[in-house]
Amino acid sequence: MSKKRQHHGGAWKVAYADFVTAMMALFMVLWLTSQDTKIKEAVERSFRNPFASVTKESTGIIPSQEAQAVRSTKGNFESSSALDLNMLKRMADDLMRNLTSNPESPEDTPAQLELLPDGLRISIFDRARRPVFEPDSAQFTPYGNWVFSTLAWQVARFTNSFQVELEGHTERGHHPLREEYGNWEISADRANSARRKLLDHGVIERQIRKVAGFADTQPMPDRAATDETNRRVAILLKLQENKESPGT
Repeated sequence: MSKKRQHHGGAWKVAYADFVTAMMALFMVLWLTSQDTKIKEAVERSFRNPFASVTKESTGIIPSQEAQAVRSTKGNFESSSALDLNMLKRMADDLMRNLTSNPESPEDTPAQLELLPDGLRISIFDRARRPVFEPDSAQFTPYGNWVFSTLAWQVARFTNSFQVELEGHTERGHHPLREEYGNWEISADRANSARRKLLDHGVIERQIRKVAGFADTQPMPDRAATDETNRRVAILLKLQENKESPGT
């Protein structure tokens, strides 16, 4: 008899635990439905990728009051430099760690990163020693496919932070195999191939703002115009400005 009472005495605890769990789930649903779009998007990113849920405004999934207070009415890079620079620095470190894990020499480094006042420039080099593209083609080599897939994964972590611009460049003195497919065509096509690769690996189409080819008109500032490092695709990650009005 005592064993039977003991069994029934524990059942209510299980029922009570289920009731508390259900109430907590209901509370979370009601709380989420009452939040604004920014918080809903942050929570969605957190569930999709718990290890990459940091936003521009917060060190967690919910924008903090301290982070929002950093932004001044100027609305430019300087008003949120501490947060933005921290995010860009972390992203640059991750990129270089992933892209240069096993370089045989400094010349094998596929990328150069440059912090800009409004974002980050990533130059991906198409060197003869480790080509990113097939010769005189916008087709990726297996190595180039890996490089841009790795880059796309990093950019996709910050969906609401960046606008993306892509630029194709060639070195001066390059003689194309076909007269009708010169430096202008190949530089533009390679930038467009990079765009497609980013989209295939998680970057959202609305983030892409520009795709352009510059042929040999914009060599690297510290290299001769004929140097092969001018054969590159540059990806500009520009910080998105806060377009919400002060009253929102």
